[in-house]
Amino acid sequence: MAAGRRSDDVKIFIGIAAVVGQTQAEAQEKFDDYWQYASPEAGLAHFASSIGVDFSRYGLDDPIEYGGSNAIQSAAKTAAANQLTRRKLLERFRLGSRYPTLVGDAASVADELESWVNEVGVDGFNLSRTVTPESYEDFIDLVIPELQNRGSYKTAYAEGSLRHKLFAEGDRLPERHVAAGYRPR
Repeated sequence: MAAGRRSDDVKIFIGIAAVVGQTQAEAQEKFDDYWQYASPEAGLAHFASSIGVDFSRYGLDDPIEYGGSNAIQSAAKTAAANQLTRRKLLERFRLGSRYPTLVGDAASVADELESWVNEVGVDGFNLSRTVTPESYEDFIDLVIPELQNRGSYKTAYAEGSLRHKLFAEGDRLPERHVAAGYRPR
């Protein structure tokens, strides 16, 4: 509150990738096909640039020293807490993305998304591409209707600014926020 913010003024969005099919088997088949063309090293390079660690200095199973840079500290701290080695990171980045990859039918992917919202407190997701435009189209055509049927995703766009949609307090910073005093003259 000292900076004029409440804890719920900060929204947490996480990146995900999704490989979705009409069935679990179809999704797994797509994933296996995508994997033939993917580069886990590309995902590791992307992650390295995000957290400031040179992974080429480490063997596949060596412990990694995370931290000590001005990079994305939350990602580095998560990797350190989970003792992620190069081998574990390469497995995680199998499709060349540094984000968790959900593989399944619409119901299983929706279940996972809802569990992150309900059990972890995530406010939303940034959907990363796997294969463009197919991965987006699959998500839109299969997962979005599933989430809408469950009441977990909008069926129409609301009026108003993004700030109002996120916080339901109008289009400007609330007066309690320290930056509210810095309005243009």
